[in-house]
Amino acid sequence: MGDSRVRRVPGAARVVLACLPGIAAAVGLVLCAAGVDRTTSRRAHPVVTRPAVSHSAAKPRIVPRTAWIADAEREQPPPRYDDRVVAVFIHHTDSPNGYDCADAPRIIRYLYVGQVDSRDWDDLGYNFVVDRCGTVYEGRAGGVDRPVTGAHTQGFNHRTAGIAALGTFTAGVPVPQAMTDAIAALAAWKLGLSGTDPRAGARLVSSNDLSRWASGTAVTLPALAGHNAGYMTSCPGAALTARLPAIRQMAARLQGRR
Repeated sequence: MGDSRVRRVPGAARVVLACLPGIAAAVGLVLCAAGVDRTTSRRAHPVVTRPAVSHSAAKPRIVPRTAWIADAEREQPPPRYDDRVVAVFIHHTDSPNGYDCADAPRIIRYLYVGQVDSRDWDDLGYNFVVDRCGTVYEGRAGGVDRPVTGAHTQGFNHRTAGIAALGTFTAGVPVPQAMTDAIAALAAWKLGLSGTDPRAGARLVSSNDLSRWASGTAVTLPALAGHNAGYMTSCPGAALTARLPAIRQMAARLQGRR
């Protein structure tokens, strides 16, 4: 479950932008200059430019939040955004597993009311929720195509997206294949928007002393990580955590990576 406690506050939301140093660009300029120097002493040859390899993935079908929120929606501040998403955190909702998938919207609405009313959060913490039949639901408001700042992994909500598996996946609990397939497809698409390999690491900066690292600490975490990678928790459960390596590999394949 998400642990970041974002309170509802009036006024415009603040957009937090994080930029990485342009070392790669600087190196490219140096190499380009060196190549020009060499060509002055020999016959010029046409420069062949190879197109960059795209590692995007198809966008899965995502059910909009209007399908589950109904009349439960509360007044809330505008969404907050980052510049891009470079990592996703996988959660479980710690709710019962034996539901009919037709009841998923009602269960997500119940989770929303619990987080907004009981915990006084500003919205559902997760960006997406996936049920056991593999249906993907929009969670937090702000637009599924945009880098919405969530409230799912305390200390690491910036430049990340939270994907919650609807259910409880502790040791020995079966994780439905349809669910892991959908998580992989969703992660492949979302990370593909920033060109991120799901098997790689992502450089993130802790924003909260209650995470595993003090606020301001830069760390490298898996680009497709369990909630427990950034916060002291058993989420997303031992069974789902054990499936993460396979989910990373599947997401990479969906991006066309080898």
